Amino acid sequence: MTWPCNAGSIAAVRQSGGGAIAGAPKTCGLTVVRDEWRQAAEHMAVHGGRLLSLWASRDDNGDDVVRAAYIALPGVLVLSLPLTNVDYPGIEQWFPAANRMQRAVAELSGLRATDSDARPWLRHAAWPGGFHPLIHINTPPSPAVPAIDDYAFVPVAGDGVHEIPVGPVHAGIIEPGHFRFSVVGEKVLRLEERLGYVHKGIERRFGELPMLGGHRLAARVSGDSAVAFSWAYCQALEGMAAANLPPRVAWLRALALELERLANHLGDLGAIGNDAGFAFGLAQFSRLKEQLLRASERALGQRYLMDFVVPGGTRADLSSAGALTLFEATESIAAEVDALRTIYDEHAGLRDRFVGAGVVTPALAARLGLTGLAGRASGQAFDLRCDLPCDPYGNLAPTKAVRAEGDVAARVAVRFDEVAESTRLMQRILSQLPAGLHQAAIFHSPRRCLGRRNDRGMARTGISCAGSRRRRRHPSMSSARSVVAQLAGDRARHHRQHRTGFPAHQ
Repeated sequence: MTWPCNAGSIAAVRQSGGGAIAGAPKTCGLTVVRDEWRQAAEHMAVHGGRLLSLWASRDDNGDDVVRAAYIALPGVLVLSLPLTNVDYPGIEQWFPAANRMQRAVAELSGLRATDSDARPWLRHAAWPGGFHPLIHINTPPSPAVPAIDDYAFVPVAGDGVHEIPVGPVHAGIIEPGHFRFSVVGEKVLRLEERLGYVHKGIERRFGELPMLGGHRLAARVSGDSAVAFSWAYCQALEGMAAANLPPRVAWLRALALELERLANHLGDLGAIGNDAGFAFGLAQFSRLKEQLLRASERALGQRYLMDFVVPGGTRADLSSAGALTLFEATESIAAEVDALRTIYDEHAGLRDRFVGAGVVTPALAARLGLTGLAGRASGQAFDLRCDLPCDPYGNLAPTKAVRAEGDVAARVAVRFDEVAESTRLMQRILSQLPAGLHQAAIFHSPRRCLGRRNDRGMARTGISCAGSRRRRRHPSMSSARSVVAQLAGDRARHHRQHRTGFPAHQ
């Protein structure tokens, strides 16, 4: 085939032989050859597409395949590159976020990109360099003496330059990460980060689980996004099974997703205030989050909806009394958050620490592929619920919260806007929830494992099932790179991740 010249158009890809992928709205797949792989990446970048994920898998014939998923509105394109040797063309020139994905592929699957940066990313000397967890079956024994992980940080030379290592162990409950600051006085010349300390073999574990049990692992990829990841998994599974779900299922899942989003925003707004020395904000938002979690437990049986989304539907239904509990809780929380927003906006100390701090310009955000809330605060007006909606979001018509300033103040403002929007959506869902069943039967194959099929399906976001590998990808894989950019030239103060307005896991 010849790669279509207007590669930003999903319609052009379909005309060139691309086929729809089950389980993913507006998603198609296409197999390319080596030269077309880079050509497609360049065209995607030129036409405003963004890299969603990059991973490798092995097909039923034992051949290696590298895949990349791009967002190219009005849809998603999954490109597959069959390999004849262990290297493939790197695309970091057009998508900087691909660098870490390619390095992860090299460590997990033994397939290397032409990217000159071949440093390790996930391994941390946890296994021998010649062992690749997604390819080799037998795990080698742990060495008697732990190996020293000598990572080649990029040095900064010059008069008065000092290196300040921070982490990977931090105070509080944020996840581990190592940050290497190069400073002159109080000015940060360079910050290099190294993450991957919590790599725990999720992708390999997916290949060992029964297909109908993988949703439980998906829900535990990231604790604060349990509903999002488990819905992504189940949507891919249900698409492959051509399942016809009752309308109530989608509405209950959307309710759970907005509840999860609301709880995250309440927690982070309090943490951001606390990191700026405003303990009152932490106390108030912690109280509101606790109210929401208690309402969730009364209505749905769980404080955190870890296993609420299951293949074919939801674990539990919502009673009339439970719906009233959630409606009253969200109504009360919305009113209090509105008052707290005024306090945040008018507090001189908070404004001094928020405005102009940690700036990520829209141009830089676009180049880094910044996603989610952080992207929307830097002018990247992409919201999956609006741009690639699945039921019931097409009927709910969510409103995007977007700012262009790109600083901490903008990210805080987007959070407040999204709290208001999530409470509005929850109340609408509760008032219009369709009657009917909350579960439907789908195909039953408990003995079949995920890694033993050439299943095809691409879920909403986060879990990709194209090929025989379950690839999970958190938005923070792109967002984390922007932390480096926003601190460049800033003062070497006590920076915590909440200080920048990003979630702790980013």
